[in-house]
Amino acid sequence: MRLGTRDGVHRACYPRTMLRIIVFLLLGAFIVTTAWAAPGDAAVKQAQQAYAARKLADLERAARKIPSDHVLAPYVEYWRLTLDSRTEDARIADFLARYPGSRLAEVLRTDWLKSLGAREAWPAFLAEYPRLVKPDAALQCYAYRGEWAQGNRSHEREAVSLWFTGRDMPSACSPLFTQLIEAGLIGEEDIWRRFRLALEAGNLNVAKVVANALAEAQRPSGSLLDQATRDPARLLNAGTLDLARRSDREIALYVLDQLARRDSAQAEQALRKWASQFNPMELRTAWARLATWAARRHELLALDWFQQAGSVAVNDAQREWWARAALRVGDWKVVQQAIDSMGEALRAQPVWRYWRARALQASGQHVAANAIFLALSHDHDYYSQLAQEELGPVMQAAPAVNIKTGGNDVAEIARQPGIARAVALYELGLRADATQEWNWAVRGFSDTQLLAAAELARRMEWYDSAINTAERTRELHDFELRFLAPYREQAHQAARENDIDEAWVYGLMRQESRFVNVARSSVGAAGLMQIMPATARWIAKRLGIRRFQVDEMRDPARNIQFGAYYLKHVLSTLDGSPVLATTAYNAGPGRAQRWRSAQPMEAAIYIESIPFAETRDYVKKVMSNAMYYAVRFGQPSVLLKERLGLVPPRETPVAPTTDPDSSSEVEQPDG
Repeated sequence: MRLGTRDGVHRACYPRTMLRIIVFLLLGAFIVTTAWAAPGDAAVKQAQQAYAARKLADLERAARKIPSDHVLAPYVEYWRLTLDSRTEDARIADFLARYPGSRLAEVLRTDWLKSLGAREAWPAFLAEYPRLVKPDAALQCYAYRGEWAQGNRSHEREAVSLWFTGRDMPSACSPLFTQLIEAGLIGEEDIWRRFRLALEAGNLNVAKVVANALAEAQRPSGSLLDQATRDPARLLNAGTLDLARRSDREIALYVLDQLARRDSAQAEQALRKWASQFNPMELRTAWARLATWAARRHELLALDWFQQAGSVAVNDAQREWWARAALRVGDWKVVQQAIDSMGEALRAQPVWRYWRARALQASGQHVAANAIFLALSHDHDYYSQLAQEELGPVMQAAPAVNIKTGGNDVAEIARQPGIARAVALYELGLRADATQEWNWAVRGFSDTQLLAAAELARRMEWYDSAINTAERTRELHDFELRFLAPYREQAHQAARENDIDEAWVYGLMRQESRFVNVARSSVGAAGLMQIMPATARWIAKRLGIRRFQVDEMRDPARNIQFGAYYLKHVLSTLDGSPVLATTAYNAGPGRAQRWRSAQPMEAAIYIESIPFAETRDYVKKVMSNAMYYAVRFGQPSVLLKERLGLVPPRETPVAPTTDPDSSSEVEQPDG
């Protein structure tokens, strides 16, 4: 029996009652109210179901069966408060006073403040608002409106900063923006700037609403914007745009962006046709947009277009693609130029610190490069691993402190009210509430407390919370908790049968599901290795499994078997490159092929230039995870650069394939 080991066993190996008994014996009497079936548990579940169905009468009946000292009594009270339309402010204030600092207090305070803001009850709102830990955009807007109403304009700059986004903002912000426009704090150029941001983000309706803040004579035509979205080429050739007008020039820039999204040559032809009618900054802006789309398609002309745009007209999201385009062709001077032109916050991110150091190294500035590598090497992620390898064994940072927590630490953590509530919610199958309660409880924990909490979650086989909690530590670490390896027998067998690296399988499985066997994505990918239904059927056919049902993906052994088989398949069809195979697992084999170059390429550069932000991040984490699992499994030492290898050249155009597209990713611009 392996329950006492670090990785536990699959929950289905024991009946639920037996599992609770074992957990109780392992953790001790301190968890009696949560891991053991407590009086009132069934009524709590009934109350939650009534709350979800918004049936107050049923909720009240269930609540009467729940002991007042039940660990989840605060939840039942919260559900009653939020469903009862007659709830008075005094009852809410009383709840907040009795459960200070709790997650439920934060959620209830958030809702109450929005009610106070909607009523414009500013004195009460401003008195309560400072007690909120994480205000959202709507509450920030209410707060600035409340201050304004009381004659306090000390936060005007912060209020104006909310304007500059391409996203739709809450309705609570509309009166604030109106005030700022009327006061002249948001000017005409600011309106045009947000109009562009909305169009760049693909939010056409937001752009139209923003344009309403302009004088009617200056406002872009909504029907022309619609046509530019549907058929930009037709609008281009119709000759209906008068580029002497600012509004039509902005539409023309949007037309160029839509054309560039589809075809660089057509967009370039249109831009040269209109170039003389744009002012210099508009022309540079247009080149920047064309360059960015070309860079995302890995077209060589992107670099020339970025040079025509110049750094002044390029925003930070575009500068990232400028740097990636330069990486693809090995132009380290331009890589450094693009990174140095980024804003301070972006430039400080590990990705651009690493590649700037590589650029400095390429130009012979080894001392400056090594200083960056050394600073990066103190962390525990993809870029820290690459940085450590650039430094070599002599200059690397001291190894991280790796500690284990004892039973007393775990027992003390389990007694904390927030943790006890999270455990009780998890045991009742209320996973979403349990995770939110848990994350709220651990947010201020020390490293020792975090590791104790992670160990508690591991013992419960709550693997995703165990991993996520262990990852929060800053100086003290337990890498066995960060890189749990449940289902080892099934994964080892699947890796052996398919002749693939077990550490790689675990690196991918950890990233796909955090070992949550019931995980299901919004597009239907299921199980530990997130197998898409079409992919599962295709694999079943290849394996000769008759009468296969997609529901079989809930079985860990079957899911791992299928995932390992597909991983081996894409590895074999993509020249044995684990980076290409990992990319294909997330984004589909056709895309993995299409993103290759005609020349051999350092795999780290291939990864950095993946057009999808989610896939780019995914591949980095899978390959980084595999390094840690290799150490854990006692595999021979291999550098991450060696594991990544070179991506072989694409010798022929991408051909159609009958393989299923396993991707759950949808193409979206980065930024």
